[in-house]
Amino acid sequence: MTGIIILAAGSSSRMGQPKQQLVFQGQTLLQRAMTAAARLTDVKIVVVLGANNLSIIPDVDSKRADLVINPDWEQGMGSSIKAGLKALLELYPALNNVLLMLCDQPFVDTALLHQLIETGLTGDNSIVACTYQNTIGVPVWFAKTHFDELLALQEQKGAKKLLMKYQQEIVTIPFEKGAVDIDSPEDYDGLLGANSPL
Repeated sequence: MTGIIILAAGSSSRMGQPKQQLVFQGQTLLQRAMTAAARLTDVKIVVVLGANNLSIIPDVDSKRADLVINPDWEQGMGSSIKAGLKALLELYPALNNVLLMLCDQPFVDTALLHQLIETGLTGDNSIVACTYQNTIGVPVWFAKTHFDELLALQEQKGAKKLLMKYQQEIVTIPFEKGAVDIDSPEDYDGLLGANSPL
């Protein structure tokens, strides 16, 4: 069984409003992430919220995903990864792999998530990550062998430390549009402008 953790706990400080609720192609960014994940089979999804959670909770479809509120979201991405994984393991003890994704990468789709998971499940490598702009990043799949390390992450840091530690062993999947993430009003304007109908 595969767990999917959608990380959506940040305060969107540079954006000035919750980026989880920015609309792109008819859905909020969080809804797009949930839709991409929910179209997969044999997955269990948790959405980790933190800042602005009261306004964002209505966007979480409880039929598609379990909701986790991370009270320590201000401590950083690591705290949200740990909160999500702990919740998944409590709800689904048979979980044997997990995929981490963000809500602010608007071009992540079901096909990419499926490719990451299938590559992980059918190969010998314990980490499958995306590559874009000469970096390795999310979405990223981890086998169960890394659960303890994920649960021991420093709060202020995400899973990048593990990707660096095991970079020689990681299977990578090219995903150039992974470089598009929405952190500022300029990013959002650029997204809308580049994808507007002619």
